[in-house]
Amino acid sequence: MSETKQSTIRIAAVGDIHFGENDTGRYQEQLKDIANHADVFVICGDLTQNGHAKEAQVLADELKYCRIPVIGILGNHDYDKDEDAAIRDVLRPVMRLLDEEPYVLEGVGFAGTKGFGGGFGGYTLAAFGESATKAFVHEAVEESLHLEKALSRLEANKKVVVLHYAPIPETLKGEAPEIFPFLGSSRLADPIDTFGADLIIHGHAHHGSPKGQTNKGIPVHNVALAQLEDPKKPYITFEI
Repeated sequence: MSETKQSTIRIAAVGDIHFGENDTGRYQEQLKDIANHADVFVICGDLTQNGHAKEAQVLADELKYCRIPVIGILGNHDYDKDEDAAIRDVLRPVMRLLDEEPYVLEGVGFAGTKGFGGGFGGYTLAAFGESATKAFVHEAVEESLHLEKALSRLEANKKVVVLHYAPIPETLKGEAPEIFPFLGSSRLADPIDTFGADLIIHGHAHHGSPKGQTNKGIPVHNVALAQLEDPKKPYITFEI
């Protein structure tokens, strides 16, 4: 039986780029250069500043300078003005949206969803009481189920999970503890630990910590733009 060759790819990742209407040219040179450092560019949500489709159009025009595949998900900012459907329409020609379809590159599979809040471990919010509370929990459960479905049908030697909200509390350290339940949920980590992954990346926590791991030891990295130290390199690179 022939042995399947294991590929290694370079991933450039960032979250929370918050493009606005006046950001033309903001990262044009870096997007031209990124192909020298990575094989795929992953954006972990909050693509726009205020959730307007016209802001997404500015980003889409900039991404045309990127010569490698671009994949990602939407974040909470991208839903703020209820223009998320229009934002998707604008971005589809230049990037693959992982919450619509997983993606496989050189044997490495990418699955993703926005995620939602709800808290962690024994402090996870339960669907009890007011209808507003039940609706909040329902959203978190639906996002987890969406990720579970994507992972269950992803056929790849290696797997990368792309989120906006955090699946563990460790990468939130640095944020105010009072808002941890609104920055992520361990419901997102459950399907990942069940189906397995090699790497998890997320954004959203601008003042959080750079890395942690799930209960099963899967590495988690917070790649929010505000976490990065070099403004000339607005992404973090991984090899997998």
